[in-house]
Amino acid sequence: MTPRSPRPDRPTTTSPPQSPIPRQSRSQSPRAGTTSGAGAGAGAGAGTGARARAWAELLRLPALFTVPGDALAGAATTGNRPNPRTLLAIASSLCLYEAGMALNDWADRTEDALERPHRPLPSGRIHPSAALVAAGALTAAGLALAARAGRPALAVAAPLAATVWAYDLALKRTPAGPAAMATARGLDLLLGATATGGSARPALPAALTLATHTLAVTTVSRGETRGGSPLAPLAALATTGTLAWTLTRPPGAQGTAPSRYPAASPSRHPAPVFSRHPTAASSLRTVLAAAFVITSGRPLLHAALNPSPPLTQRAVGGGIRAMIPLQAALAARSGALASALLTAALAPAARRFARKVSVT
Repeated sequence: MTPRSPRPDRPTTTSPPQSPIPRQSRSQSPRAGTTSGAGAGAGAGAGTGARARAWAELLRLPALFTVPGDALAGAATTGNRPNPRTLLAIASSLCLYEAGMALNDWADRTEDALERPHRPLPSGRIHPSAALVAAGALTAAGLALAARAGRPALAVAAPLAATVWAYDLALKRTPAGPAAMATARGLDLLLGATATGGSARPALPAALTLATHTLAVTTVSRGETRGGSPLAPLAALATTGTLAWTLTRPPGAQGTAPSRYPAASPSRHPAPVFSRHPTAASSLRTVLAAAFVITSGRPLLHAALNPSPPLTQRAVGGGIRAMIPLQAALAARSGALASALLTAALAPAARRFARKVSVT
């Protein structure tokens, strides 16, 4: 999961390269010597706002919009409607994702002090111990929420949490890093499936699709700092096209699980909307697949033509944002109209908030 988890490696330039997501400069503290009540109140408000901004940067809050779709897409593969356990899975995913964000910056604090001093930890806006405590507390909360969703969900959340910690502390800069990131994202989708329906098996094809996209984006992220060969963006672009093609195919050709809604009880368990309206299903899958290609493919093409650090960073950011239409398309492919539309509705909010806080 991108980084619901850990995120792809950040650029290591002292000043962030040109990006569609501008970084705000370090907040200035109130001037010393302010004694008036108004000045003191303004200083306190500024201090609170600066701390909130620092934590928003550390936790990459806009990236949270890419997380709920994992559980919703997983739940859709079971043939069941989302239920309270699905909400617990989403909450667990959010906690584990943010744990990975905080732990990632804690693990990189020495490097950031030299190359990215504007980051929350090296700038002193957040103490490293606070980030580590937050990572531990969020991990514990994520596992507790998964346990509330049932033993099958906890059986998936535990290796997911282990993968997040292993990626941040040991695997991130190794050849196994992209595979670890892909594994985490796939497990996140399986968490939604097991919490909702108790079994991960129906969700395996969807989890593999999401993991494949994550693997491609994380591989491209290795060139964010220095740029390099166009091979990684080209491979990711080919992957994007292949995944988009599979998303537009009829559900029967995808190996998706049949609906569990009993045909004998239509009043209690109506069939999914798309099973009754195949044209609407096909149209929505096509629209969402096109959104996925545009969001991810266009910046990848630019990076392939010119694999410079700024364009590579944009390609990575586009790949992260493309998670949302991909998740929505996976839900639509399983016949979950409401989940697909709800997931797709997160995209505008993610784009708007990403203009204030970077997702990478």
